[in-house]
Order: sequence, then C-alpha cells, then structure tokens
Amino acid sequence: MSDQELLELHKQHRVGQDKYTYFLLAVTASAIAFAVQKTDESIISWSLFPLGLAVVLWGISFYFGCKNLVWVQTSISANYGLLQLYKGVHPNQPDDPPMLEAAKAGIRSAVDSNINKAQFFAVWQFRLLLAGGFAFLCWHIIKMLIRTNAT
Repeated sequence: MSDQELLELHKQHRVGQDKYTYFLLAVTASAIAFAVQKTDESIISWSLFPLGLAVVLWGISFYFGCKNLVWVQTSISANYGLLQLYKGVHPNQPDDPPMLEAAKAGIRSAVDSNINKAQFFAVWQFRLLLAGGFAFLCWHIIKMLIRTNAT
C-alpha cells in the first residue's frame, strides 16, 4: 500500500470517527431538549427523578463527547509534531541524536496517553447516552403506572 493510499485510508477513518462522535453529540442534545419539552407543564415530584437522572447522564455524555474531540485533536497535533521530528523539520529539532530519540520517545508517549484519554471519553460518551436512555424509559414507565393507578 502506498503512502498516499495509507493517508487516504487514515483520512476516511478519521472523518468516520468524527461523524460518529458528532452524531452522538446531536442525539444527546436532542434527548435533553426532548426531556425538557416533555416536562414543560410539570410540577416537581419524585416521579421526575428518573427523568432528571437521564438529563444528568446525557449532560455528562455530551461533556465526554466534547472531551473526546479535544483529546483526538491533541493526539493529532502531537502526532504531527512527531512526524516533523522524523522528517527533520520540527521547529525545535534537536541536533544531538540522543536528544532527538528522547524527544521522539516523549512525544510517542504523549500520543499514546492522549489516544487512551480520547478512547476513555468515547466509550463513556456512548455508555452514558445509553444509561440516560434507560433512565428516560424508567421515567416513562413510572408515568404510565401513575396514569394507570389514577383510573
């Protein structure tokens, strides 16, 4: 596989991952807006607790999605610096070979750390979105039970 084909594959992968993250962010924001709309004329009661929990979980999911994007961008930036070091064009390129190897190792370590953080936030963004959906479903069932018992 040529360098150009590899670069194109990487770009497609990155675009797909970004679209997925933005999709989850949009779903989360829509879920929060829907929950707020559903309680437009409600009074505060204990039966709203699962709905409140859902909104909190979705809010944290949204935050984690934003943090994922930040760590992905940080990883890409660090990786770009590493590639500059390998090409010998980094603005702070060390002349001393041991210093160069230490710089490469340090940036590789930072890239790995950033990727792990991005992955953590991505996984929890999805899990919290689902947990919020489950809490919303529980609220909806409670609401149905209250209406059933009222008749």
